[in-house]
Parts: sequence; C-alpha cells; structure tokens
Amino acid sequence: QVQLVESGGGLVQAGGSLRLSCAASGSTASITIMGWYRQAPGKQRELVARISANGRTIYADSVKGRFTISRDNAMNTAYLQMNSLNPADTAVYYCSAGSLVVPDVYWGSGTQVTVSS
Repeated sequence: QVQLVESGGGLVQAGGSLRLSCAASGSTASITIMGWYRQAPGKQRELVARISANGRTIYADSVKGRFTISRDNAMNTAYLQMNSLNPADTAVYYCSAGSLVVPDVYWGSGTQVTVSS
C-alpha cells in the first residue's frame, strides 16, 4: 500500500502563486507515475498534470504555461508549482500515484486551493 499526503493549499489572490506538495510513503517502489487532479464544486475531477519517474510530463490545456509538475524520486515527493492563479483554478487538488498501466491507483485526501478575485 501507498499513502499520499498533500500539503500547500490555501487562499491566494488572483495572479498569485502556490506550491503543492505530495509526500508518498509505504510501498513507494511500486510508484512510476505521480499526478495532480482537481475537482471544483459541481464538476468532475479532472487531470491537471502527470509526471513519470523519468520526468516526462503532461498537462491539461487550461494550466499549460502556468503550472509545473516536478518530483523528487529520492524523497518520494511530487510538487505542483502554480503561478498566475485565477478564480477558475479554485478546487480541491488531489495527488495520485500508480504504475504506467494504472496511473491512479492511490489517492491523497486532497488540499483546498481557493483563488479570490
């Protein structure tokens, strides 16, 4: 089993920045992919960004150029640097982890990000 704990959420004004962290513990040797999702009120959970063990990344179109996903494999931690935030980015952000075959086996409990206008 793998446990994921997110941190770094909070309230920020439009145009500001936040950095989310996701610390993995447990059977971390099984993790190849780590990702960030978000879910706004009344909306479906959506993929924000994903990163492989070798650093290959993908991003949702809505965050390209503003968000950067990274990971520290030695620390089993993934990060999401979020810049130029706007109210549409307000959501609960969830960390996920898994394998190449099933990228989202494990989930964190989420961290709230609120962007005020």
